[in-house]
Amino acid sequence: MPKYEIERPSPLTGKVNTMVITMEPSDYRAWQNGELIQNALPYLTADEREFLKTGIYANEWDDLFPAPTS
Repeated sequence: MPKYEIERPSPLTGKVNTMVITMEPSDYRAWQNGELIQNALPYLTADEREFLKTGIYANEWDDLFPAPTS
């Protein structure tokens, strides 16, 4: 499978984030054409799929929503 360097602006920081993702172009197009991302790209991690959708890195989510402490 080919690797792609994807750039997305983070709505949380305003900075352009970059991630290298290995995927089939036809699967990406299926998602862009309305297929649910988890069905079109099931082999990606949840973090990779979230990045494609929103441009947000996992650590940005963790900073925004820290785990509760007891």
